[in-house]
Amino acid sequence: MLASNSSGKSTGSGRKEAAVKDWVRIPDKTKVQYRLEDHRGAVDGLTEMVTGVKRNPDGRTQYRIDVGQPQRLLAAEEDLVILLDDQGLIMMEKENAVYRQGITERLRGAFQEDRFCRATAVMANAPERAA
Repeated sequence: MLASNSSGKSTGSGRKEAAVKDWVRIPDKTKVQYRLEDHRGAVDGLTEMVTGVKRNPDGRTQYRIDVGQPQRLLAAEEDLVILLDDQGLIMMEKENAVYRQGITERLRGAFQEDRFCRATAVMANAPERAA
């Protein structure tokens, strides 16, 4: 459905508003991997973007990913893979299995299967790092 302004002309913003309304945000503390590089960390909130090409479905933000103190990585949702534990639940800092099960179900309802990866598979494919 397209929105219209007072003159009755279509503004085209109806689709964008629907996308924002239906957007399922990846919760803070969820473990993710950046698809384009070997960065792993936890979602640490959203940052509103003034410039840049890629943004989340709300059209204004990118996820802030804690990849180690004091580093933060900014990434659009499409560039993130959600990490799963051995039981197939999302990995999340300091949350119990019952809570993670609910969040896993919600995210699986919103994202395609290729957006999830077992953390053990990620670790096995990671290059060796020097100590």
